[in-house]
Amino acid sequence: MTKAECRKKLLEEGTRLFAERGLHGVSVRELARAAGASISMISYYFGSKEGLYTAVLREQFACFDQIEEIRRHGDEPLAVIEGYLRWTIRRHRDNPHLLRFYTSELTNPTDCFAAIVAPAIGKVIRILAEVVRAGIRQGQFRQDVDAVNAALALAGMVNYYVLSTLATESLVSHSPDRDEHLVSQYAAIFTRGIGAAV
Repeated sequence: MTKAECRKKLLEEGTRLFAERGLHGVSVRELARAAGASISMISYYFGSKEGLYTAVLREQFACFDQIEEIRRHGDEPLAVIEGYLRWTIRRHRDNPHLLRFYTSELTNPTDCFAAIVAPAIGKVIRILAEVVRAGIRQGQFRQDVDAVNAALALAGMVNYYVLSTLATESLVSHSPDRDEHLVSQYAAIFTRGIGAAV
């Protein structure tokens, strides 16, 4: 195995094992064995088990930077909201371990939380809040809406959809073929609510 392959394999196996058991539930020996590498390779590439975990989190949360592009390409607030919903669903499909790291760090933060996780989530919420404020200024959203609370509600809504997949598979289809329907439904629920017009 080349050095590049060894590093890649350590990241892959670290991602899988840390997602399953968390930082403290995996030993250096297990990580090395799973990757087919020596323990010294973890030190060589990452400095320590914690260094490998940090590298895994950086790789997992790197996709959060794409929110900047969604914001730049959105002509109007509803289009940005739909883009965010689409991106969030795709992000979780493309990164099947991300949600485990996300929830684990939110409920049991490690030293990486302040440096990696909080800034990534904070950036998304700030951008969504800016979009809601723009919608308020343009008269698309109610004047009495708190933009940050609205951003948190939107993020919570779509992330909970992904989080509850196993528990709700008998109630709703989670097929990728239904993603656009889901985006339009969630955008409508978020922007118009579920109350009947009076």
